[in-house]
Amino acid sequence: MKVVKRKDVETFPIFEEISGGIIFSSDRVMFLLVEIPPRGVVPEHSHPHEQMGICLKGKAEFISGDKKVIVDEGTFYWIKPGEKHSVVSLVDEPSLFLDVFNPPREDYIEKFKKFSETSTDKSLKTDTHC
Repeated sequence: MKVVKRKDVETFPIFEEISGGIIFSSDRVMFLLVEIPPRGVVPEHSHPHEQMGICLKGKAEFISGDKKVIVDEGTFYWIKPGEKHSVVSLVDEPSLFLDVFNPPREDYIEKFKKFSETSTDKSLKTDTHC
């Protein structure tokens, strides 16, 4: 069994101002903690992974095509493989989401490895304000 405390999740940039932290990743599934800064934007993108999640803190608008949905604390979401989507934070504080991917996001695993190798400032890697 593995147990991880929030304070021990190392974060890395997944988009310009968006940070992520891999909680667990196996050969089948990945748990990723995503923090969007106040009024931050996850640009439109798509991926071949199935994505499900829950908003743990904050409030954001999820956009997919012409569909816009408000997601706030306690709201679950499901994004199908290949579905173009973006997210816009609607609050003046960081928003926190738990994303679950199947299969795991290999691109995020690589980003994390590269960030860990090049970052010497541990304060940038461990996010403790959520």
